[in-house]
Amino acid sequence: MPIFWGQLAIIGLTAGLAGGLFGIGGGAILVPAMVLGLGIDQKLATGTSLAAQVLPIGLLGALVYYRNGNVELRSAGLLALTMVGGSFLGALFANQPYVSSDLMKKLYGVFLLAIGLRYLVVR
Repeated sequence: MPIFWGQLAIIGLTAGLAGGLFGIGGGAILVPAMVLGLGIDQKLATGTSLAAQVLPIGLLGALVYYRNGNVELRSAGLLALTMVGGSFLGALFANQPYVSSDLMKKLYGVFLLAIGLRYLVVR
């Protein structure tokens, strides 16, 4: 993967801002930006996104929200525990030989579209 340091820094800053503002995983920004903006393979972008997010986005953002009384620790703990299993299962599926980068792009697009429509339509 050729490294586009300046572009990656802008993508990272944007993902961090979105994570802090909206509580979304940075992957919602990182993956499309790397795939569509930099031409990086979907599987490589997904793995790179996961590796980049392990600590920095959630830890610092959550600390600010916690200090302002906007974190429910028991719920966060349950979500974290169950996300470990979900992340593992998702990674296993994505790395099967029959799952192409093209299929992953399509699945990701449908997922983002469904979430976006739900936000726009449901009150």
